[in-house]
Order: sequence, then structure tokens, then C-alpha cells
Amino acid sequence: MTWDTSVDVLVVGFGVAGASAALEAVAAGSSVLAIDRALGGGASTISGGIYYAGGGTVIQKEAGVEDSPEAMLAYLNREVGDAVTPQTLRRFVDESPASIDWLRSHGVPFEASLCPYKTSYPSNKHYLYFSGSESAGGFRDIAKPAPRGHRAKGRGTSGKMLYGPLAKSAEAKGVQLLGQTRADRLIIEDGRVIGVEVLTLRDAPAGVRRRHATLGSLSSKPGVYAPQLRTILDALIAKIEKKHAKRIRIQARGGVILSAGGFVSNREMMRTHAPAYKGGIPLGTSGDDGKGINLGIEAGGTTDKLGNVSAWRFIVPPSAFLGSILVGESGARIVDESRYGAALGQAMAEKSNGIGWLLADSELVREAKSQISDQSMWFQRVQTTGMMRTAVRGNTIAEVARKAGIDVAGLQATVDAHNSAAAAGQPDPMGKPSDFVRPILSAPFTMYDVSIKPNMMNPCPMLTLGGLVVDESSGMVKNEAGEGIPGLYAAGRTAVGICSNSYVSGLSLADCVFSGRRAGQHAAAFSTVGKA
Repeated sequence: MTWDTSVDVLVVGFGVAGASAALEAVAAGSSVLAIDRALGGGASTISGGIYYAGGGTVIQKEAGVEDSPEAMLAYLNREVGDAVTPQTLRRFVDESPASIDWLRSHGVPFEASLCPYKTSYPSNKHYLYFSGSESAGGFRDIAKPAPRGHRAKGRGTSGKMLYGPLAKSAEAKGVQLLGQTRADRLIIEDGRVIGVEVLTLRDAPAGVRRRHATLGSLSSKPGVYAPQLRTILDALIAKIEKKHAKRIRIQARGGVILSAGGFVSNREMMRTHAPAYKGGIPLGTSGDDGKGINLGIEAGGTTDKLGNVSAWRFIVPPSAFLGSILVGESGARIVDESRYGAALGQAMAEKSNGIGWLLADSELVREAKSQISDQSMWFQRVQTTGMMRTAVRGNTIAEVARKAGIDVAGLQATVDAHNSAAAAGQPDPMGKPSDFVRPILSAPFTMYDVSIKPNMMNPCPMLTLGGLVVDESSGMVKNEAGEGIPGLYAAGRTAVGICSNSYVSGLSLADCVFSGRRAGQHAAAFSTVGKA
């Protein structure tokens, strides 16, 4: 067989998972080539740049936060469930403080500025916060809550401040990036993956590559918030690739690492595997189309948890809205409102057909409005404005229920039970901690439509959590018999991992680093043996 290029380790998809894999492989002495259909970054660069870490990180200690591996493990046991084995979760937790040190060694900036209020994403004043449900009902009793959301320091959504330094470090250490290149098929010989056949614009005219790059950047963002624009841009990109892309073969002596993201941008796969999750926007790029997962399947790999999707319905900031109640069409509450936004979105999708209304009284609304400017980033202010535009008001619970199309008797019973428990100092019916409970007493009453449906002013971002099943000691893709496929690895959202059951902010990027480093280390070890 003739090869156009030959390396020890080939990384398919160069976001945070791919960069982490590449860094470990090159550190072990392997030659590493990464390919990416754009110019690298993927969904990582348009993320918030939150990295979930705890157990006593250097940043936590600098902020005066007390945390322990035992407390972190106790919390994650509930969130992670059976997504990975207890041994793998224990390893993830134990390595957490050192992972922050590793990221910092590659130039990722963090800061020990603790956010003093509960929020979905901290402002540019704060870079350490409670990014999950640690302080929500049913969780704070498990272990002492601690803020573990480490935001890479940078204004705005700072995913680029997590990915950028890793990519720069990888380049400095000898990792080659072949951008504007799509993996088409895996090359298998005697049951082992030995390379990839790709379509690349490597030899296209410079002007063509520049146009392709510009269209790809726009498709990524703002295309994520404008699906129709993304469709148009992707059609133009496909036209360029059809005319100018060249097919080449790349040999990978040590292994191929699939780190090409999930499949939230693949409508057919979403309809097949996650039909309950509709109406949101794909939190990812067009590259999150399941290609990496499907390449693994074609090589004999098996999948799991493809129906698990994280749908983000954040109601804070402003933090006052933690005192509101979230109800469905029947008027019954759906979930403890102090839970992380993905838990709210999941509950709405699975329990109320995506329908949700937030109920607040006049005092709470007044307090919430006073908090908006101080607690919110620009995109959060846009979302809050969009939510407030859906408001309906009534001087009685019955009146506001009728205007929202909610069952009147059901909502009245819910409010009565909520208020009675609050007045008597009894536990909240949904388990919300008492410091977040607010009785609903003062008219007029307001209901906000927070349903999962197309709404660019208050969108519901989604990402997929399942993927290829991997050996948890190596990252090697498993077949249906549970055996590893030689030469094939998967990481990040292409694989089942730490966050494949339940997502909290930062857990996916932390898993990208954890699983990416694991795959890079093992692929490099094989290539070293091969050289010997």
C-alpha cells in the first residue's frame, strides 16, 4: 500500500481532547499529526472554557476554598452513575488537582477569584464558581459543597483560552496540524487500524483555503446561534471541498485517535437516538456530526448512551430566580429549581414534553431585575431579556395560569403546597434548600415561558453525551465482544466518558483532557514498541 504521509500517532479532530492526546503522545517521543476539518478548536473554542476540577486544586487553595477528593467523589458518584467504573471515576478525581497543574504548565490561565453568588456562568470579575448542583437539594447533604468550576481566564466565553494555549504548546513541541482535512474512512489491515484516508485542501490555492477558513469560522460562530445561516455557509463549504479536495492516505504506526466531537449537528442521528430533545440549538460546530463515532462503528466499534443529551435551560442569573418555581402544563413542579441548568432542561424534555413556565411574584421579579446588570454577561442579558419578553401577568394565580395555558387547579395546588411548607419551615416539596425557597405571595404574579423551542433570544443549547465504548485503562475502542480494536482509540465526546450520564459545566472539557491524555499515552506506547 502506498502512503502519502506516515506518522506514529494520528489524531482525528483537534479540539481540547485532540490537543491533550497529541501533547501526551509527542511527550512520549512519538511523531504526531492531527487533522481537523477546520483549523482546529471545534466546539472547545465556542465553549465557556469551564474546567471541572476539585479535591484541593492550587486555584481552590488560593481562593481559600476547602475541598477534598472524598467530597468531590461523593458528589460525582451521584452525577456520573454508571457512565464509567468506580475505579475510573476515582482515578479522575485523584488526578484532578494535578490536571490543573498540567494545564497551567501548557499556558492555560486560571484565577482564584471566587464568585459570591450562584450563577450559570460567572462574569468577567470571577473565575471560580459552583458550576454544578453541589449546593442543590439532595446533594449538599452528601458532601460539603465546594466550587469546582475553573474558568480559563479571558473575557467573554473563554473556551479559546483553554484550547489556544494547548494548541500553541502542541505546535511548539512538534505536533503537526493538517487543517481543512476530513477523515473519510479508516484503513484496516489484519484487524488493526493502520491509517486513515482523508480529503484535504492541503494543495488547494491559497485563496481557496482562505475562503474556506472564513466560511468555516462564520459557520462555527455566529452560525451556532443562526442555524439557517449555518446551513447556507456549510453548503458553500461543501462546494469548495467537492471541487478542490484531494484524497490522500495517512499511515499511523501507533494508532488513530478519534476525537471529533459528538453528533448534535446530525439531525438524523438526533431523531434516531434522542427524539425527546428537539427545539434547541446544537452547541457545537458542523463538525459535531457523528463522523468520528461512525468511523468507529464501521471499524467494528460499539456505542452506548447515544440517547443521553444535555439540554441547558438556565434560569440564573439573576440569582433571585432560584426562588421561583418551574412548572409544566399540569401546573405541577418539574424539578428543584436550584439544580444545574442541564438538570432543568433534562427534566423538561423527559417529564413535560419540553414545556416549562417559571412563576415568580412581584417582589422576586423586582429583585431579579435589580441584579441583571451586575451579575450578567452580555449574552446572559440577551437571554434574560428574551425570557422576560414571554411574560404573562395576573393579579391572581388563577389569572396568570389561564394566560399561560397552565392548568389552573394544578398550579394553585402547587403554589399552596409550596407556600405552606415555606411558612411552616418544612422541607420544600421538591427538595430545594431552604436558603433558596421564596414564598409566592405578592401580586401581580408573572409567568415566563422557558420551554425548549426555537427562540434565538433565549435558546436552549444542547450537546450529545454518548459515543464509542472504550477500554477505560487505555481509551481503545471496544467491539461488541468487549475486546479492544487494535490501533483505534477515542476521546472526548466521541467516546463514552465521565459526563455521559449527567453533565455539569466543565465536566466535558475535564473529561476531554482526561480521556485525551489517556489515549495519547497508550497510542504512543504502542508506537514506541513498534519502533523497538
